[in-house]
Amino acid sequence: MTKIYESFKIQFISIIAEKLVFFVNKTYVCLIINTKFNIEKKYYYFCQLINNKKKSTIMKHLKLFFLLALITIFLAPCFTNLFAQEQEKEKPEGYIFNNTKEIKYTPVKNQNRSGTCWSFSGIGFLECELIRKGKGEFDLSDMWIVKHTYKEKADKYVRMHGNWSFAAGGAFFDVFAMIDRYGIVPTSVFTGLEYGEELHVHGELDALLKAYVDVVVKNKNKKLSTAWKKGYDAILDAYLGATPEKFSYNGKEYTPTAFAASLGLNMNDYISITSFTHHPFYTKFALEIPDNWIMETSYNLPLDEMMRVINNAIDNGYSVAWGADVSDKGFNWKKGVAVLPEMDVESMDGSDRARWENLSQGDKNDELYKFEKPGKEKTITQELRQEAFDNYTTTDDHGMVLVGKAIDQNGTPYFLVKNSWGVDSRNPYNGFLYASAPFVEMQTINIVVHKDAIPADIKKKLGIN
Repeated sequence: MTKIYESFKIQFISIIAEKLVFFVNKTYVCLIINTKFNIEKKYYYFCQLINNKKKSTIMKHLKLFFLLALITIFLAPCFTNLFAQEQEKEKPEGYIFNNTKEIKYTPVKNQNRSGTCWSFSGIGFLECELIRKGKGEFDLSDMWIVKHTYKEKADKYVRMHGNWSFAAGGAFFDVFAMIDRYGIVPTSVFTGLEYGEELHVHGELDALLKAYVDVVVKNKNKKLSTAWKKGYDAILDAYLGATPEKFSYNGKEYTPTAFAASLGLNMNDYISITSFTHHPFYTKFALEIPDNWIMETSYNLPLDEMMRVINNAIDNGYSVAWGADVSDKGFNWKKGVAVLPEMDVESMDGSDRARWENLSQGDKNDELYKFEKPGKEKTITQELRQEAFDNYTTTDDHGMVLVGKAIDQNGTPYFLVKNSWGVDSRNPYNGFLYASAPFVEMQTINIVVHKDAIPADIKKKLGIN
């Protein structure tokens, strides 16, 4: 507001000053703010006043000038307020959300510059489960899972002579498998930050591990040594920390497996569900995505039934681990929304419709993705999902947790999503976002829920007890 006021005041005074140019006995008397320079002669001068009568005339004009200047200074705020009100009217409405269902969750964490969303979301999901089951709030170590997953990935990669996926990415079932095999520890026991950083930065570690296993696979000795696993484990220990055999937590001593057992979670209770037509519905198959290196299987449901599972879970107090593609332009972290907008052409009048149809695709995208307010969204079908998966438009690139529901100012439903990108000024909802139903329908790769969150008729079709 101050900037608008100052700008208006300066412009107003300048206009007055420009008008105060008058003649006295054919002599120019220039009362101006910016002194004019004679570039050729490189000097400037003020017109000299010749007699008292001329001085008197000038003084009258000076008084008028300063009177108008004072009026401007005092009245400008009024004009500023009017301008501000007009600007407020023109300001985009934006998205206004009201949470209608919220499941208890643990604080948002920050995976920072590491490709470990699968671990953060999988652990976040289990932390919600512990709260739901009355076990209390825990901060479980995401990096404990990452370390053990990297160990098993290396073994698999070498056994497959390098013909297997080896990268930072993973899937929800990596979390469950590692807890089953190696237990779990609190973050306070294993932070995974042993390399001089306060937050996770895995670029160097990821590159180093990949280079190491590639050298092993090349087998320059014509026979694998007995030392390669020790060397590999030493890298993990150096960057992420040594694996504790025992630790104390809340005054009690545990081993990692004993601590996992004390939580009372049965990893076999968690079911992965997807929805694609290249496999029969109501059967299980291993999702053909690079991060599914462990080849865990998911139940295949029609799209409407997968959405029924999601809604039933949240309505009954269960969180949902959500694997999705967030590369679409409709995913906007800075706005805190994930939508699939579509222009409502049918409601346009003739001129607006003609203008829209004549726009380039780039200009249409600019119009669609302004995120100024809620609008019409795409209608998602099973065929659209399959086409996007088949042509790589939809890929597996991020894991999050659905922890509630909301509606916008138009009453349109959304899902409340817990992310793992920390809490800062980049996002307006303290590390959360709102995903529309069409976005979830289209972009979901798979979900994981407790088996009791699945509607009874769907459980029966899948043969789940």
